[in-house]
Amino acid sequence: MHSFLQDLRYGLRMLRKSASFTAIAVLTLALGIGANTALFSVINGVLLNPLPFAQANQLVTLSESKPNFEYGSISYPNFRDWQKENHSLSPLAVYRGYAFSLTGAGEAQQVKGEFVSSDTFPLLGVKPLIGRTFIPGEDEIGAAPIALLAEGLWRRKFGAKADILGKPITLDGKSYVVVGVIPASFHIAVPSFPDNQEVFVPIGQWNNPLLSHRGAGLGIHGMGRLKPGVTIQQAQADMDSVTSTLAAIYPDADKGISAKLVSLRRSMLGGIQPTLLMLSAAVGFVLLIACVNVANLLLARCTGRTREFAVRVALGAPRSRVVRQLLTECVLLSTIGGALGLLLAEWCTRAALGVLPQALPRAEQVGLDSRVLLFTAGISLLAGILFGLVPALTTSGTHLSETLKQGARGTTGSRHGAQTVFVVAEMALALVLLIGAGLMVRNLSHLWKTDPGFDPRNAMTFGLSLPPSMMSAKPEAIRASIREFDRRIAALPGVAGVSQTWGAVPLGWDDEQLFWLEGQPKPTSQNDMNWALNYIVESDYLRVMGIPLRQGRFFTPQDNEHSPLVIAVDDVFAQKYFPNANPIGKRINIDSFNQPAEIIGLVGHVKQWGLDADDTESLRAQIYIPCMQMPDPFIATAPSGGQVVVRSTGMVPDLYASIRRANAEMSGEQVLFGAQSLEQVISDSLAPRRFAMILLATFAGLALLLASIGIYGVISYIVGQRSNEIGVRMALGAKPQDILHLVLADGGKLVLMGTAIGLVAAFGLSRLIRGFLYGVDAADPLTFAAVAVLLSLVALAACYVPARRATRVDPVIALRYE
Repeated sequence: MHSFLQDLRYGLRMLRKSASFTAIAVLTLALGIGANTALFSVINGVLLNPLPFAQANQLVTLSESKPNFEYGSISYPNFRDWQKENHSLSPLAVYRGYAFSLTGAGEAQQVKGEFVSSDTFPLLGVKPLIGRTFIPGEDEIGAAPIALLAEGLWRRKFGAKADILGKPITLDGKSYVVVGVIPASFHIAVPSFPDNQEVFVPIGQWNNPLLSHRGAGLGIHGMGRLKPGVTIQQAQADMDSVTSTLAAIYPDADKGISAKLVSLRRSMLGGIQPTLLMLSAAVGFVLLIACVNVANLLLARCTGRTREFAVRVALGAPRSRVVRQLLTECVLLSTIGGALGLLLAEWCTRAALGVLPQALPRAEQVGLDSRVLLFTAGISLLAGILFGLVPALTTSGTHLSETLKQGARGTTGSRHGAQTVFVVAEMALALVLLIGAGLMVRNLSHLWKTDPGFDPRNAMTFGLSLPPSMMSAKPEAIRASIREFDRRIAALPGVAGVSQTWGAVPLGWDDEQLFWLEGQPKPTSQNDMNWALNYIVESDYLRVMGIPLRQGRFFTPQDNEHSPLVIAVDDVFAQKYFPNANPIGKRINIDSFNQPAEIIGLVGHVKQWGLDADDTESLRAQIYIPCMQMPDPFIATAPSGGQVVVRSTGMVPDLYASIRRANAEMSGEQVLFGAQSLEQVISDSLAPRRFAMILLATFAGLALLLASIGIYGVISYIVGQRSNEIGVRMALGAKPQDILHLVLADGGKLVLMGTAIGLVAAFGLSRLIRGFLYGVDAADPLTFAAVAVLLSLVALAACYVPARRATRVDPVIALRYE
């Protein structure tokens, strides 16, 4: 212990003595360790931290697997049968996202809500902050209207008063009694149950006539808890048996239907795990490059201490003591670098999540905790040993008598060789990272240029909830209110067009419509019908969205509730169902209607499921239906919320503020919410890819910086070691440009070797990110060539400074030392 403390004190003195070396080494390590700590804090929060629910490993999500959707929504009658008949899951719950208009508590506003069954909160082990949650029977159709508030809404809108319990609130014009408050710590993000919900209502209160209709999914999804000792595979087999029985009993609705079970953790994480693992490999390269750089610095520094170590060995110090002394200094460096890296990680993580908060699931769990601190301490220690081992062994292995005779020159060759290997290695690592980042940048650039099927420029979208009085109004009054809103908004200065839409929002949520072609017999089961994505729109929708009309015409105001049913289809629909015929004038039978619909227009295809959707996902047939021709039961649900799309004449300042004022003039209880430009809609859809690209590009930039510093340091060291030789050459007639070429040639060899090795490694490793690329080949020659040239130019520029210094060597002084 005494000798360790002695090494520690001596190491601190040596680091203070070489302040510039210490500062450069600490900063280099801080960048490498900080980047690793920042990413590990994300991995820790997203992947490693347990879900905030009791026995979370027993929780699963449930969906209906259908011929059209692997993870489709569940019909409510099927859920009730699943509850009764299964033997593996208890309890079982369902939920469905919804937007409520909250009135009677100050300014009317739209709040995010969730219809849930009574077992939802007991299933998750969530205890109310005050009051209670729902009890069995309160989710039945016709039960008393009650509600739970989220803590955020309770504090913001009701002043966190405990006397809210038992008091009514008005949602969509209906009075609900508040029975409890759910704590803000409750976080869950799965299909149809996103984070930041503000109010919860029993699902039986949902005023939807199709709720009790077997076969109608309506966006309902489920959760369950595995019984003790039951695996997810056993539960899946049990649910397969239950759904097979239901299919035999209800062939019209349940033929081809099965249950799909997925662990809750997997549902919440989505596809982020491969991205984080890819980024962890990239940031590991950054730490390796940082360690190589510091090892190079130590090798150069040890040149001046070789005689010191030789004298210590001559006086009786064992080789192991010299190695331990050097490793102690290295660990001190890495510890200081780790502490600074921890501060950098905290700042960088907050900045990254602030820029792209929607890119990560469970982002609220990301932060510095004991596990992150332990990780930082571990990699700091590992880095210290890693970058200190080679310099320590090289220096301590110096031949004693030769060193004492020749000073520091005895080991120049071996150390020069080690530094050369290090520089080639970090050049290769940097090239691999830069190529990976280049591919991701090219990928994102390609996606930005991908035609989404509509024109996002000068267009915006927002939600609209009609006044609560409209919830019980007659269909003709609702249609009149929709038309009046359109008229008022279209009259505003700067508005080029306006349309409302229900059923599908581009790159957002979607809906499906079942149909069969005219002239074909009606399928015996819904699951035998054809289906298409369904857009319920107004006559100006095509122009407002900038969707091209290929053939025929689009809707007009005359396509209303009094005229024959018409539809428009996209070109994918036409190619699939009328491959060798003109679709205009053809008819299809829509399952929701009692009459055939005539196809009057052919329009362009919209990339509904994302710019990066593959052919299987993106080439889904799409149909458009005039909203005014929808049946009265559908129109009765329209006031609860639809989307509005507005196109402006250009950059109109405060257009949304003008729309809000016009809306307020119509009704103080009519709510607008969630305004976004269509360009922002596209940007948000690419957020996870942008998150990965930004981080990978940041890591690659660090690698480029560290590699440049590394090659600069090595060439400077070589120039210093060859000062006498250079002086002799100049004394014998060598010109400055000859010396410049000589030094650049040495650096160029290192650059070429590192580039060649890096290209080979990148060619193999880039295959690992093929799944993250869309429209860009993993071996894209343009990216490989551009990155290789960039890195080579930067590295040669780093060689140029010491090369210029070499041309200024005074041959007289050099010869005097020689």
